[in-house]
Amino acid sequence: MIRGVGLRVGAVLLLAGIWWAVAAAHVWPEVFVPSPGSVWDQLFLTSSVRDGQRGYSGHLLHEHLLASLRRIGLGSLYGVAGGIALGLVIGLVPTVRALLGPLVTFVRTLPPLAYFSLLIIWFGIDETPKVTLLFVAALPPVAVATAEAVRGVHEDYLHAARSLGARRWQLPFQIVLPSALPEVITGIRVAVGVAYTTVVAAETVNGVPGIGGMIRDAQRYNQTDVVILGLLVIGASGLLIDALLQLTARLLVPWRGKA
Repeated sequence: MIRGVGLRVGAVLLLAGIWWAVAAAHVWPEVFVPSPGSVWDQLFLTSSVRDGQRGYSGHLLHEHLLASLRRIGLGSLYGVAGGIALGLVIGLVPTVRALLGPLVTFVRTLPPLAYFSLLIIWFGIDETPKVTLLFVAALPPVAVATAEAVRGVHEDYLHAARSLGARRWQLPFQIVLPSALPEVITGIRVAVGVAYTTVVAAETVNGVPGIGGMIRDAQRYNQTDVVILGLLVIGASGLLIDALLQLTARLLVPWRGKA
């Protein structure tokens, strides 16, 4: 564990050193490659109140982050719940699989910005289209992972459950879903990652407060240090949430990877 942590810290320090060296050499103008010190200064400027100005665009950095995390959380929650339900039905009912399988694949291949404009026409520019976009982006990975995992459940489990008196309606929730849980959790991790990559697109319209909205606004004024700060905040929070999901997976499916 100590060696692994040391390697990760060393890799981060190496990348930071390369970044500092490139910025110090002025290979590109600072508007293209700001120095780490400039980004560090923006961390404090966007997290404090100064001369009557509150953070960035009237909101502190943690308020931008919390707004984005709320959207990601809601979209992912709805996407996971809907994806598990849809995946169970697709995996268990061949007719439904033939009807809805291609539709799920079709939605999964669409880039978020392709249908975000349509969601704005339908729902306006408030929170609903943003959360809906994240929901639509997060649902297909969970649905696909659940459907494939359900189809892979060994029939001996089902026969054993029936021989022990389990009723038909109990099988999906007490046998099939627990057996498919490792793959489902993998699909959830992918879905949350997709929601994270989509949040900037979701916040391109009326996205302040929000990290994506902050990045979009800073891009308009060539504030590259703020853009990089936003990317680092999204990446760091994403790593933390993924680590929590991995911990949850180890608690829920401790048998995974063991004979």
